[in-house]
Amino acid sequence: MLYYTGVGSRKTPETILRIMTDVAKFLSSLGYILRSGGAEGADRAFESGAGNLKEIFYAKDATQESMNLAALYHPVFNKLPEYVQKLHGRNSFQVLGKDLKTPSVFLMCWTKDGCISHKDRSIQTGGTGTAISIASENGIPVYNLENSNHLDLVRGRLNQWKQKF
Repeated sequence: MLYYTGVGSRKTPETILRIMTDVAKFLSSLGYILRSGGAEGADRAFESGAGNLKEIFYAKDATQESMNLAALYHPVFNKLPEYVQKLHGRNSFQVLGKDLKTPSVFLMCWTKDGCISHKDRSIQTGGTGTAISIASENGIPVYNLENSNHLDLVRGRLNQWKQKF
């Protein structure tokens, strides 16, 4: 099975949300399974295009193991309210699967700061930063659609796919 992580800001621009939905439709046609978090914005855009090929993780799904993993990457994890810790814990599943041993092939997102790695993470990366950190620290490529090179690459692939159909 091929998994990818589709996440991002609740405040993702509308044009990017449409691209995310198209990406999910394209990847679904290839048999890829979306992993996401059900939040407004980017998560829902990916989910709406993925059809039945999706695994959606919510705060209630977090386990102590998933939260321990998230704590390794969040700078003030222990100061967060329990619910927010669980939100970050579910991010572990979005990237590494329910068993925390089955990594996604890549992570695609949109964040205001264009973050693509743990070392680039800032306050503007928001909650998506935990998923980005887990991915980048585990060798999983991160494509942030705020980055014009990543956006151009994705648009090009989508245009090729649309021309075939």
